[in-house]
Amino acid sequence: MNKPLLNCDIGESFGAWKMGRDEDVMPYIDCANIACGFHASDPVTMSRTVALALAHDVCVGAHPSYPDLVGFGRRSMACAPEEVVDMLLYQIGALDGICRAQGATVEYIKPHGALYNDMMGDPALLRAVFKAVASYRPGLRLMLMARRDDGPALALAAEYDVPLWFEAFTDRAYDHAGNLRSRREAGAVHSEVDRIVAQAMTLAREQGLATYDGGYLALRVDTLCVHGDNDGSIAAVERIRQALDEAFPS
Repeated sequence: MNKPLLNCDIGESFGAWKMGRDEDVMPYIDCANIACGFHASDPVTMSRTVALALAHDVCVGAHPSYPDLVGFGRRSMACAPEEVVDMLLYQIGALDGICRAQGATVEYIKPHGALYNDMMGDPALLRAVFKAVASYRPGLRLMLMARRDDGPALALAAEYDVPLWFEAFTDRAYDHAGNLRSRREAGAVHSEVDRIVAQAMTLAREQGLATYDGGYLALRVDTLCVHGDNDGSIAAVERIRQALDEAFPS
């Protein structure tokens, strides 16, 4: 059992509109999932966020999405697999160009929002994501949702020679198969700091998690997703960081 990395969706401001407390959460995380312009962010925000990540020795990842700026990437879109490949390459390349100008590179990919959820239920879409990651650069890592059955993802990883990070969420409700409860439903997102920290440590130790539909779920976890949107989420991240460091000493 290895100490899981902490990752956070970040760099999601746009123009004069600010979202998230990036400066406050960055010191506590290992991986920054930086928005690439399709659901949030802009070139200036991307550049500033890359610089902030590098200043804190945080790994930079691309957080591509459907082209849904108005809906923050949370609406499914009828995109052909071939379109998804090109969308991802476009967004990864944009962030990677900014990274290279600062002496870094994009080290992994984590799809965002509806695309992230859709690909886990659509084999053709999941294959398109693997194809985009593999074709951009050999060895580029894909972060995707840990589920009860990781077989399909592992098979594609072997086929495309794409290394994986399996991710679990500290503040979301799960069903018995490992799917996230829809944000449209009550109880989908946990807000109590104690509950978020407790779920994080249960996942980190790969112990069974109670699901909202009365099941019991054990997940393989390489990384935990945290958030930095408000005082409560920042407090939770700080406590999770401390708990992980104590439970998994270097």
